[in-house]
Amino acid sequence: MENSSAISCPSTPRWNSERPFLTGRFHQETKTTSRFFDTKGYSVDSLSLGSEKAIGCYNAAVQELVVIDDLLSAMVGIQGRYISIKRAHGKEDNFTFQVDASMDLALQELAKRVFPLCESFMLINQFVESRSQFKNGLVNHAFAAALRALLLDYQAMVAQLEHQFRLGRLSLQGLWFYCQPMMGSMQALSNVIQRASANNFAGSAVLNLLQSQAKAMAGDNGVRSLLEKMAECASNAYLGILERWVYEGVIDDPYGEFFIAENKSLQKESLTHDYDAKYWTQRYSLKDGIPSFLANISGTILTTGKYLNVMRECGHHVQVPQSENSKLMSFGSNHRYLECIKSAYDFASSELLNLIKEKYDLMGKLRSIKHYLLLDQGDFLVHFMDIARDELTKKLDEISVEKLQSLLDLALRTTAAATDPCHEDLTCCVETSSLLKKLGTLTDDEKSRNVPDDNDLEEPVSITGLETFSLNYKIRWPLSIVISKNSLTKYQLIFRFLFHCKHVDRQLCGAWQAHQGVRALNMRGTAISRSSLLCRSMLKFINSLLHYLTFEVIEPNWHVMHNRLQTAKSIDEVIKHHDFFLDKCLRGCLLLLPEFLKKVERLKSLCLQYAAATQWLISSSIDVPSLVESDGSLVSEKPKQSKSRRPYQPLKLSSSNRTVADSILKFEREFNAELQSLGPILNSSSKAEPYLTHLSKCILGIGNEQ
Repeated sequence: MENSSAISCPSTPRWNSERPFLTGRFHQETKTTSRFFDTKGYSVDSLSLGSEKAIGCYNAAVQELVVIDDLLSAMVGIQGRYISIKRAHGKEDNFTFQVDASMDLALQELAKRVFPLCESFMLINQFVESRSQFKNGLVNHAFAAALRALLLDYQAMVAQLEHQFRLGRLSLQGLWFYCQPMMGSMQALSNVIQRASANNFAGSAVLNLLQSQAKAMAGDNGVRSLLEKMAECASNAYLGILERWVYEGVIDDPYGEFFIAENKSLQKESLTHDYDAKYWTQRYSLKDGIPSFLANISGTILTTGKYLNVMRECGHHVQVPQSENSKLMSFGSNHRYLECIKSAYDFASSELLNLIKEKYDLMGKLRSIKHYLLLDQGDFLVHFMDIARDELTKKLDEISVEKLQSLLDLALRTTAAATDPCHEDLTCCVETSSLLKKLGTLTDDEKSRNVPDDNDLEEPVSITGLETFSLNYKIRWPLSIVISKNSLTKYQLIFRFLFHCKHVDRQLCGAWQAHQGVRALNMRGTAISRSSLLCRSMLKFINSLLHYLTFEVIEPNWHVMHNRLQTAKSIDEVIKHHDFFLDKCLRGCLLLLPEFLKKVERLKSLCLQYAAATQWLISSSIDVPSLVESDGSLVSEKPKQSKSRRPYQPLKLSSSNRTVADSILKFEREFNAELQSLGPILNSSSKAEPYLTHLSKCILGIGNEQ
């Protein structure tokens, strides 16, 4: 148990311990006179402490009276005439009672039977005074208060015995008889406080000690009941802290005794800025030393207060409804406190879930993110890629993010996305590294750590905005609990992969349109016909990949997540289902298979090189009017022009057909080689990931066609 003295707390005034008459030990520090009065001709003066006579000088009857008087003093920690207190040097809790050696042996034995009770009283009294100091915490304060009340009853019993002694009705045997009922209880309590003092226990450690000792005394109902009563009294202060936490979400723990710790250095703003933000998991956390009667529901207690704190951070002040039956003032065998905690958890969970779903429209935000970052509605993207083409083809240091943002806003306002109330939260950004390099930041996923650090992660020679463009989404509290920076980064990785695949698809479509422009010629057996077949194979590859990513990975997993979120009972379940959806999409989109991803990037690079060379291939094979605009992009002939033109008139075969054929064969060999190399990777991966089987068949089918 952590020492509570490390917590800042008021200090006990020094004079409280330096001035003995202000403490309960004053009577142990001073010499006292006997309360024994004249009996049978012997006066107090003749039996005073200063007398030189040993007790053995008196007859047995007088000795018994003197011993009873000394024992009554010893029972409240006061040294007598012939019964002394011997302390070990430097150890205040180590002391023994000794009798005058000249005392009658029978009286000595009877007196020694009472000594354990006297020692227990002194230990308990000393513990009460030392543990009442501020630094020892609320549990020790409550335990000391309960012990003080017990000592008052004990001292009342001693006073009654003294009264009987004054009346001449108490013998030494009678004193022993009356002390026996208290012996077991006081001895058990002294054992508890000795262990507590030796280990400097505080907080939950004291409660666990009392409970374990109570269970160990199951054979003695009286002692067990007393220890259970002490544990209940000591736990009142602790349960008061617990009650404020589960009913208000407030940690009112001035001495650091509660088993939930708050890390104030973690702020909720980190959820939207820090990829490895620990706010939700470590802002409030469990400490060591949980009370045994709360161990099984400690997680529920932690979560209940966390939910209430989130609502308070949102300005939504809510408190768990309380009644007289819901007060957490004691833990008994009826376990009613467990029902109170469970009902508080159910209330806090449902309130927070309704707040995030209804007021902050969680599902609406997730659908909006799906539209833009998972390309669920691609009309805005087509328009954006058209108007931002020039900017995206620039090198990284030449790109203007502000210009891209204005073009993105224009695309959003002029397409169906304008009806989405969340489209204003969408912003663009340009990353500084390629997709493969960025995947290395997924340190929370073990598979991502297998991404190689050597040539696999080398940056392309000329990386442009097309490889690094990404979308960002503004997420505000409390939705950032679910859609954190970690989650948003995973969305962006998927978006970048899809966006580049879309770009490759558009370039290949342009190349295909260029081939369609020369269909009027009879190109059978020429390089152009072979180029047309290669273009079709490339288009089939990229279209199969896009179909797999969108319709076989993202859509099915989205519907599964959507259905699970509808039945979620807590915000933690929502986070779990959402993170599971993203992780499954990352695996399904092959972003956690670096070897496969490297091959796909190589294939896309070949497709882009081929699409860029298409104009040269066609113009080198035939004499054809320019199929390129002033900006260098491929265009196709307009339909009405191709219809009005006579088939063979404007187009003539070129003399450099051999060079073109060699170039096309080179593209074809490289494309087929890379495509076939995907086979073993997909076949081995599909054993562990069955959803890759269909993609494997599609891609290998393309290779077989070639």
